[in-house]
Amino acid sequence: MDAVVPACAAHRSVEIVENVPIARGTYRIRLLAPEMARCIIPGQFLMIRPTRQGSTDPFFGRPFALYDIVPGPSGTPEAIDIVYLVIGRGTAALTERRAGETVEVWGPLGNGFGPPPEDGGPVTFVAGGIGQTPFLALGRWWTGRQSYGAEPTGWTGPVASSSELLYGVRTAELAAGVEDFERAGIRVALATDDGSAGFHGFVTTLLEQRLQAGHRPSKLVGCGPPAMLSVLAGIADREGIPCDVSLENQMSCGFGACFSCVVPMRQADGSTDLKRVCVEGPIVRAAEVAWPLGGGH
Repeated sequence: MDAVVPACAAHRSVEIVENVPIARGTYRIRLLAPEMARCIIPGQFLMIRPTRQGSTDPFFGRPFALYDIVPGPSGTPEAIDIVYLVIGRGTAALTERRAGETVEVWGPLGNGFGPPPEDGGPVTFVAGGIGQTPFLALGRWWTGRQSYGAEPTGWTGPVASSSELLYGVRTAELAAGVEDFERAGIRVALATDDGSAGFHGFVTTLLEQRLQAGHRPSKLVGCGPPAMLSVLAGIADREGIPCDVSLENQMSCGFGACFSCVVPMRQADGSTDLKRVCVEGPIVRAAEVAWPLGGGH
């Protein structure tokens, strides 16, 4: 878990192209940021200050994972899509920003995902709540449908043979972007707490059922509430499947100065040390986290 501040990270004022609802309480904002779009990779995030220019309330930015990049007329990456759920004052303020306005953005920040499984096998993403957001770009990247970043990807082996998203939400109205995943060739299976769509129950229970039925991926990747990730890590360990997770800890600065996003991580000598998710994550090996971290399932 190495500390990283990406070489192309910058602080910019960028134009909003659109900011539209895509599910209950969930929006997609598109930012015209060619420099960032050309260098960001799946798993990295942006810090966005949600207020209008000149306002300082709320003062701190909010972290948002890359949802996907958008090419311009020439095919070169031109804009970045972010999907966010309204859960507090900052995200509520972001919904009020309109096309043509500008917002302050820092990024790209954090460690991105590494290469796909070496055996070129299938991958399964497990998401809870708004945790699906990193997986559209990652699924397209790992299956060879889209390249990301200014630097070479670093792998020479086969891409993942297929990708699927197991997506857990409280109710069907909160499922956001399902059509985007399906258009990208990523199979989607929903799990809802109230049974309004797909599997009735926790998404980790759906995963266990699929594993028992013989659907065994080469790699698992999770993003969502800490309790869900803790269960996922236990399943991956029991089944002997490599598993990475994208952590969603609260952040204030995004570049390691404030220590507000620390997570307990197991060290090689058996001890536990606190690491900053913003610069030493947000992508980490599930087995290295000292679960549980608290929070809801």
